[in-house]
Amino acid sequence: MLIATVAFPLTSFGQRAGQRSGKPNVLFIAVDDLGCQLGCYDDLVAKTPHIDRLASTGVCFRRAYNQLPLCNPTRASVMTGLRPDTIKVYDLDAHFRDTVPNALTLGQAFQNAGYFSGRVGKIFHYNVPASIGTDGFDDPPTWNRTVNPKGRDKTDEALVFNAEPHRKISGALSWLAADGTGEEQTDGMIATETIKIMREKKDEPFFLGVGFFRPHTPYVAPKKYFDMYPTESLRLPFAPEGDRDDIPTAAFAHNCPVPNYSLEDATLLKATQAYYACVSMIDDQVGRLLDSLDELGIADNTIVVFWSDHGYHLGDHNGVWQKRTLFEQGARAPLIIRPQRTGDAPKAYGSGPTEAIVEFVDIYPTVAELAGIESPDELEGRTLLPLLVDPNTQWDGNAVTQVLRPADDRLAEPVMGCSIRTKRFRFTEWGEGKHGTELYDHQADPGEFNNLAVEPDAQATAVMNRLRALLRSKASGKTPTSPVNPKRL
Repeated sequence: MLIATVAFPLTSFGQRAGQRSGKPNVLFIAVDDLGCQLGCYDDLVAKTPHIDRLASTGVCFRRAYNQLPLCNPTRASVMTGLRPDTIKVYDLDAHFRDTVPNALTLGQAFQNAGYFSGRVGKIFHYNVPASIGTDGFDDPPTWNRTVNPKGRDKTDEALVFNAEPHRKISGALSWLAADGTGEEQTDGMIATETIKIMREKKDEPFFLGVGFFRPHTPYVAPKKYFDMYPTESLRLPFAPEGDRDDIPTAAFAHNCPVPNYSLEDATLLKATQAYYACVSMIDDQVGRLLDSLDELGIADNTIVVFWSDHGYHLGDHNGVWQKRTLFEQGARAPLIIRPQRTGDAPKAYGSGPTEAIVEFVDIYPTVAELAGIESPDELEGRTLLPLLVDPNTQWDGNAVTQVLRPADDRLAEPVMGCSIRTKRFRFTEWGEGKHGTELYDHQADPGEFNNLAVEPDAQATAVMNRLRALLRSKASGKTPTSPVNPKRL
């Protein structure tokens, strides 16, 4: 089943078919709930040859950080180029246009430059899996056309196993090793419909937002992908005994109230298997898109951007799962950019990995500059073009990630957590320090097991003072004064 809508009229520029004038296309690929569980990010379990191929031919940003590890806020931030404190989007219900009604989204900027702007699948927020096949929480002015596939994963929902029956499958560890092929899944159909549009628009400039729904729960993929990851070959993440003892209560997401949801290891390993199965299914769909660019003869004139909305936990820190944390696993997320190779490309671009600290608000100005189009002065990120020219260039970067922690039986009031990541340290404040502080030295402690903010020595105190000032200059850290409903978070 396909639901297609024309959300906004074509601009006069976009009607001039064939008048490319050297404009590069943009294939803007978003993946839902994908952490750095990819081969190109040194994950030894993941089998992701196609995404790894993209990383080898573009620039793989190995230290890229989202602005808020929850679907709606981070997607709104990426598409507007504005931070959550500017658009006031901290949860799943708010729409950025309620606060910044005249924001010019990335898709609109390309429309203004004469591009066709289309969306297939999830770019702005959707409730998954409930809203699959609909427009979700979309922004109609961003697109000239939207396509909303709905595959057999929707019709097979009754077959999904839920390890936590008291929760909806959207937020529980739940999965299905499905019959059929990947092309029958919603994400396979998303790739198919994207290829159709690329074939239709190959002679005019396009900006195509392609949003895959997996590996968001429920983890649904054909059985062959589950077979790639036998549970006996998997292990739960290491954490030292007592790892949680020096971590503030607010740092643990309300949707994972007890370690590992009190599930047995065998169940957790099956959930891990299901997650990786979905990752490999998505990898195959990305491979189809990349192959189609080659087959259509437009690969060299197409900017490819691959990103996920946030990181993801698979049992880290003695039992943290999913998202909504400010640990490295939640704040760090994949970002790969492959610039165009021909046409009016202004520079000779490089390829390979970079360890530079970058932020997701940098995506908008970077893609706009690559394509040579105008972007608003109000954007809060900066262009990554120097790193695309030379991934090893000197780069003075830091990244701010925040999350709103709602009240529950462990926390009496909502608390805003704000975290800053530098090359060496992660510093986090909860409620401007009233509900806890964290400092991790990634040079000595990449797993963030030793919170140096507890009984800090003189050196740790000096580092915290410096990073506190830097953090507060970039993020307010204030908890919104309006009521927060934890059910919607």
